[in-house]
This record gives sequence, C-alpha cells and structure tokens, in this order.
Amino acid sequence: MESRKLSGAVVRDAVFACLARGVETSGRKPGLAVVLVGDDPASCVYVAGKGRACEKLGFHHVTHHLPADTSEGEILRLLAALNDAADIHGILVQIPLPGHIDAARVQAAVAPRKDVDGFHPENLGRLLAGRPGFVPCTPLGIIEMLRHHGVELAGREVAIVGRSVIVGRPLAMLLSLKAELGNATVTLCHSATRDLAAVTRRADLVVAAMGVPGALDRDHVAEGAVVVDVGINRVEDPAAKKGYRLVGDVAPDALDGWASAYTPVPGGVGLMTIAMLMRNTWEAMVQQEQAR
Repeated sequence: MESRKLSGAVVRDAVFACLARGVETSGRKPGLAVVLVGDDPASCVYVAGKGRACEKLGFHHVTHHLPADTSEGEILRLLAALNDAADIHGILVQIPLPGHIDAARVQAAVAPRKDVDGFHPENLGRLLAGRPGFVPCTPLGIIEMLRHHGVELAGREVAIVGRSVIVGRPLAMLLSLKAELGNATVTLCHSATRDLAAVTRRADLVVAAMGVPGALDRDHVAEGAVVVDVGINRVEDPAAKKGYRLVGDVAPDALDGWASAYTPVPGGVGLMTIAMLMRNTWEAMVQQEQAR
C-alpha cells in the first residue's frame, strides 16, 4: 500500500504566512510571555523554539526564566502582573514545574483571556460545552492538520491512546463535537483499557499520545487506517550527530506501507503545536482589543 505522509511543515508554513500577513498589514504586534521555572533541558529547547517563532512572525515576546527554587507565591505575583500588562496578550507557563509548585493552581492564575495554552479550567469547560474559548494547542494542531490534508472525520471511528489533559481528553472532546471538523465516534484508551489492540484495530483513525517509543505496532493498526503520532521521544543513537534520534509512539511497521496516511516524527504534530500557539496569541490580541 502506498502511504501518504501528512506533513506538519506544510500546514505550519500556511498558518505562519497568514499570521505574518496580518502583522504586516495591520501594524499590530501580538505579545506573548513565557514563564520558565528551572533548567529542564527539554523545556529550554521548547521555549527557545517559541521565541524563534515569535521573532519570525514579528510578535513581541518575553521569557521570564526563573530559578528552580522560585516560590509559588513569586510565580503567582508575576502572573498577576502579566495579566494586567497591556502589551502582553498571551501567557504560557512551561510545564513541567518543579515539584514544590502546584501546577494546577499556577495555570488557573493565568487570566482566561490570555490563556493561549488552553489549560485554564474555564477554557477547558468551554471546550466541553462546545462554546468559544482557547483550545489546547496540540489537539487544535491535530485538527488543523487533518483538515488541511483532507482527512474525513464525520462518522469515523477514532481511537485515542492516552488520556492526558494536554492531548487525549481535549482531543476527544474536539473530535466528538457536533461541528464541521468533528462528529467522529471516539474511544479514549488508557492504561486500564483491556485488549488495547482490539480497540485500536477497529478504528479508522488512531491517535498515539502516550510518550512511549514504538508502543503501538502493526498489530494495533488496521491496514489502511490513518495514524496520528503525537509522541516525540529521544532514543540513544551513537550514530546520530547529537547522540540520539527522535521517534514517535508508533513503530515504523505500522506506518509507511501499512497506514493509508500518517504523521511523521519529527516533522508532524510537534510543528503544529507552536503554530497553534502563535495563532491563539494573535486571536487573544484581537479579542482583547475588541473588548476595550
């Protein structure tokens, strides 16, 4: 079977081009503030990538890089100031946070109108109710990728493996909404799912979001299904320039030549997460200007 690779780069570039035109023609500059606590290597890489995206698009951005021993109170005071800052339209708190900090309390301290990550309880509640609000960036990026590449969702069976609030649960809500890019029949799988392979083999679309390299193989995917691989895992590879390579949650034997279409790792969903963060930041600016 000839498999179609669903490029994230193509979709990201289209989103970026639209946003760059908006900045150029309007003269407006969306502002994004990122709060990074500690020196987690992966978090530092992700934050740097967000900064580069802002610079590419002409967005104003600032990173507040705080020591790992910063108190929760200090972070909450910083967020209160950013909530009131007129030149900041979006706020992102980079996860994970050090163990002494209550991540849920910190995320809830971001004003919903500036919660461009989509994790504030109010925005998650709006998603559940099918009301307008900011949607978490990775699920939103998956929907945008599928739309761009013409993958039909209405009436399809979808199996999502992984129930995190970052991907699995919000994506399940998005796909099941009575909407143009929803109307799918969704099964949300997790560590207690019995006979996972039997569930995923029934699906027209399989979404892997566990963070476990190669966890799903050909036994988990029906021939001709569409596979969305959210996993971005580092595995040691002495032959690689950096000493490691990035792999997804789906084994190669379930992708090229087996699936009808699939998202690559790297070059797939990960690129869309930042693209949707940029789009959410633009929309936050527009909404805040209209509310004045």
